[in-house]
Amino acid sequence: MQSHRIVSRQEWIAARKTHLAHEKELTQARERLNEERRALPWVNVDKDYAFDGPTGKMQLADLFKGRSQLVVQHFMFAPEWNEGCKSCSFWADGFERMIPHLAARDTTMVAVSRAPLEKLAAFKQRMGWTFDWLSSGNCDFNYDYAVSFTPEEVKSGDKIYNFGTSGFGIEDAPGI
Repeated sequence: MQSHRIVSRQEWIAARKTHLAHEKELTQARERLNEERRALPWVNVDKDYAFDGPTGKMQLADLFKGRSQLVVQHFMFAPEWNEGCKSCSFWADGFERMIPHLAARDTTMVAVSRAPLEKLAAFKQRMGWTFDWLSSGNCDFNYDYAVSFTPEEVKSGDKIYNFGTSGFGIEDAPGI
């Protein structure tokens, strides 16, 4: 355990105020980054992605459910896997509580994985989840948005993940 200096209350308050100023600088920097992100240009999605859902085929536009915004969580679950990623499962446990808050802000959230719908449905039932989870196994969506990679891409060692800033050692990666 780290040892700390013991000081008077006045010295602690002075140190805390200095630290608070640094925290405020960080908050302001974060706000600038948020503003930059909101100002990024948009890209027209002109590819016709079809997802397998419990009610049949769904186009990307259908996933919005009439809302103006869509959050797609790539849940790592490759077609040959028998269950979903442990880390993705940890995060998915919180989706149920987020979805109503997002909906109140005109946003729909879905999970997408490459595994067949039957595997997704079985795992979803086992975990007790109710959020919308679709299979993208029959389209290029995950590849086009750089969260899934061919074996050749993984083997190449090229920077293929996170907008070309790093590699990823397996065929599926996390992403929002």
